[in-house]
Amino acid sequence: MKALARLTSLATLTVALTTVTFAASKNQGNFTLFDTARVGSTDLRAGDYKAQWQEGSDGAVKVEILQNGKTVATAEGKLKDLPGPAPYSAVVTKSTSDNAKEIDEIDFNKRNQALVFGE
Repeated sequence: MKALARLTSLATLTVALTTVTFAASKNQGNFTLFDTARVGSTDLRAGDYKAQWQEGSDGAVKVEILQNGKTVATAEGKLKDLPGPAPYSAVVTKSTSDNAKEIDEIDFNKRNQALVFGE
């Protein structure tokens, strides 16, 4: 009887943790930069990053860019609906007047929304 109670408790805990993990991952995504690019007022070097965001009013989001678990940049953006899930992660950049690259949009693999900056 004790074994059944423990098994039930373990199953409940597993489901709860899976639900929390899934919910937490909704507002975050990984991306890779192959060249230095600016987001907000910060220049990010080539490398792997994670974006996580909090939704605000009118579709605005506050975005934190993390590398190795540490916040390296923050920026304001918006979520944009895509016509379908992105087939891969992509970072769209544009050139600025000083010939630097600036992140304009981040599309995340298998997601129906993208982060858009500077609008």
